[in-house]
Amino acid sequence: MQEHYRMTKLADASINSFGPMPEAGVPPEEETIFVMTAGQLQEIISRSIQPLREEMTALCSRLAELESLQESEISRVCCDIAYDRQRLARLENPIKRPGKTETARAEKIEKYLQSRPDHRATFETLKGHLGIDNVLLNQAIKTLMDGSSGRYGITRTSGDKRKRTLVILPK
Repeated sequence: MQEHYRMTKLADASINSFGPMPEAGVPPEEETIFVMTAGQLQEIISRSIQPLREEMTALCSRLAELESLQESEISRVCCDIAYDRQRLARLENPIKRPGKTETARAEKIEKYLQSRPDHRATFETLKGHLGIDNVLLNQAIKTLMDGSSGRYGITRTSGDKRKRTLVILPK
């Protein structure tokens, strides 16, 4: 708003430098004639426009600064939102540590595999041995494999590719 006021005052001052405007309804006096060369007129116009050009350059520069600031603020806010979403997700879904039941099942699977001569068992066999369903078996196997990284592997059964087998890997 202040910039607009300053530009208006500057334009008024430039216009008023041409002399007083005749009042409305009053015919101009015939004796008042201005004679000037094209160069003089060019100089008056140039001096009147130069401050406006400078002001416009300053305003364009300020606009570029504000746009840059706005972009950086938008980026910062987006990063804050992403960080807050990650924190919220961690609060909603904390990392679950295996409980006593999963650990006990994992130990039973380990003992069962060690007791077998080929050190392997199908998932179906393990489900029957533990008396649990697929979901609980998968949790127990995950607990077992997380606790002994690289010691166990899962393969497909040779006769039926849809069936999986848990094996103790050779060292």
